[in-house]
Amino acid sequence: MPQRSMAIGIDIGGTNLRAARISGAGEILKRVAENSAPDPELVLGRIADMVRLLDTPEVAAIGVGVPGRVDARRGAVLSGGYVDLASVALQQRLESMAGKPVVLDNDCNMALVAEMALGAAAGHDNVVMFTIGTGIGGAVAQNRQIMRGRATAGQLGHISVDANGEICACGRRGCVETTSSGTALGRHIARAGLGPGISVDQLFARDAAGDGTARGILEAWAKPLRAAIDSAVAMFDPDLVLLGGGLGRAAHRALACAPALAPWYQCKVEPAKLGDDAGVIGAGLRALRAKAGTPSARRAVLVNGIPASGKSTVSRGVADRMGWPLLALDTVKNPFLETLGGADREFNRTLGRASYQAIWSVVGEAPAGATFVVDAWFGFQPREVLEDHLRKAGVERTAEIWCHAPGEVLAERYGARLDQRPAGHPGAAYIPELIELAKRAEPLRRGPLFDVDTTKPIDFDAITAWLRAAMEV
Repeated sequence: MPQRSMAIGIDIGGTNLRAARISGAGEILKRVAENSAPDPELVLGRIADMVRLLDTPEVAAIGVGVPGRVDARRGAVLSGGYVDLASVALQQRLESMAGKPVVLDNDCNMALVAEMALGAAAGHDNVVMFTIGTGIGGAVAQNRQIMRGRATAGQLGHISVDANGEICACGRRGCVETTSSGTALGRHIARAGLGPGISVDQLFARDAAGDGTARGILEAWAKPLRAAIDSAVAMFDPDLVLLGGGLGRAAHRALACAPALAPWYQCKVEPAKLGDDAGVIGAGLRALRAKAGTPSARRAVLVNGIPASGKSTVSRGVADRMGWPLLALDTVKNPFLETLGGADREFNRTLGRASYQAIWSVVGEAPAGATFVVDAWFGFQPREVLEDHLRKAGVERTAEIWCHAPGEVLAERYGARLDQRPAGHPGAAYIPELIELAKRAEPLRRGPLFDVDTTKPIDFDAITAWLRAAMEV
């Protein structure tokens, strides 16, 4: 199946530069990597090389996660730490090189976008995230929106944990980045007299064997991080605190050496799920969402399933809860059948195709930024027909809800409703065909997908939470 909406996501780190071509569903289609460098011109050149390797005509935009302070609204890097790109006009120069729109944001903001869409924070509205790597990044989401303040809110790596501590790259002393980053862990190891080749996994193994030196290193690394987490919980009262980045899982494990300091400021702390991929996935999704937010963009929730699969119940429930208009194939078609007094099956199919076209014509005439719930069995026409309708209607983002049940259940439902359908719909003779269709029917898998088994109670809270993430509302 051809991908119609792709982006390139780039994650700039102090150690590695990662880039990937990302589908609209957040799937990594191709990836490349380079070593990072302190020289911003060298970093920009390597990024340009990676973009050339990944670019295709289907790539609509480029997203870049940058360490340090970024004004995402203006597309400007204000300052950095280990890699400082403030001097290179990154957005403008990359747009000129690639000929495509470029979205900049802080690297941890990008990672949190990915975790809320596909990872450990899916379904959560209020999240705090620390990324533990060469330095420490931070991001905060409230009601699923990244908090920015004037421009650069969420710099959690610069929460002060020791007023007399190490000098930080930001110019202050004792930021948690100076005590609990990967760089700081190396300093703790060196000060304890251990060789530079020792890994964090070896530290855990030594600690488990009763090595006091290893335990001291892990405590020195974890306790300031715990203090920073407690401070963030006190400030933001999140549902969840995530620890991401290359050392996120190790940091989460090390927190066993440093329990929460006060009962008021406890919150569930979990490792991020997407690992090193979070940055590129989030950057790609941000770029696609920014493009979809242009004045011509519209969105559609495709509630898909064969006849009697329960999609009408699901689509009505979604429309009621989200406040989005509902367009259903039968709602358009049935008044014509009632007025005409019925039709044979071939005419019914022709009328279905015309009704399908009418739905997308209505979407195309809607105001910019509108979102529709569309109830139809999308398998009754070739995929290319849908893609053409979406293109003409200006729909740049879709999410699919796939409704299904066993063929025998569908047969019972369909038979029970035969007397409720206008003349022209297939009758009882269609039921064996419906049972066979249930065995081979598949979702479109166009964009994010939510599976609904309609033989079970429908969890509309889960569906709407997923939709808010998938459609970024």
